[in-house]
Amino acid sequence: MPDIFNADNHQLDKDKNDAPAADGSGPPRSGRPTGQPVASTETVKFPHRHHHDEGGGPPHPHRHVDEYSEVMRHEVASANPLAAFQPKPVAVFFSTQVEGEQVLLLLRKSLVTQVRWVVIAVLLTLVPVLVNSVGMLSFLSASFQTAAFVFWYLIVTGFIFESFLSWFFSVYIITDERIIDVDFVSLIYRNISSAKIDNIEDITAVSGGAVQALFNFGTVRIQTAGTKAEIEFELVPQPSKVTRLLNELILEEEREKLEGRVN
Repeated sequence: MPDIFNADNHQLDKDKNDAPAADGSGPPRSGRPTGQPVASTETVKFPHRHHHDEGGGPPHPHRHVDEYSEVMRHEVASANPLAAFQPKPVAVFFSTQVEGEQVLLLLRKSLVTQVRWVVIAVLLTLVPVLVNSVGMLSFLSASFQTAAFVFWYLIVTGFIFESFLSWFFSVYIITDERIIDVDFVSLIYRNISSAKIDNIEDITAVSGGAVQALFNFGTVRIQTAGTKAEIEFELVPQPSKVTRLLNELILEEEREKLEGRVN
């Protein structure tokens, strides 16, 4: 039975004194009818102190997300590193993660939003073919034409590489303790914002336009009481599900405070 349902020794001694004698003689001191069982729920209290503060061991552990989240309970752990929606991601860690902190959901911008740069990359790749077919560079020697095409493809490769890295490393992370927004700007610069779950004040999911409605993606705006007033999960898949998960985490934080399971 969990520690939060264990009454302290003083309360147990009091219940013993209140109970009727074993031979049935004499009225119970508490005034309860003889032989009537005592409902344990009447004496349960949820202290706001940690168990380790009383010298009785470690604090009550966090519950697993499946125990309190209807959203996560029906999700299978994701092992696909390229997915834009990764519930319970496998082997995902980050530098500021603390011991015992669970990564519940990793998000990126919807794959639909990346179609634009993919199409541009394909068109740029075809440019040398079109140029060669019409003979626009025929006045150059073959070696110069080859060098020009190689230089062009290096530019296209750099564009593809930068666009992919910007999508792949710009992530939104939800743990059982906080939310994290990582904006990848370049290989040497990233902008990271975070907020504790219990600092979240308001959550809004916005899906605008036929494309977002059709492919089920949108922006989740999170108002916080932290240093950054608003954190946005931009154009992420299943925004309504993300909102429900955050609401479940807020409720769990409130339960932890009530039951004395906060760190």
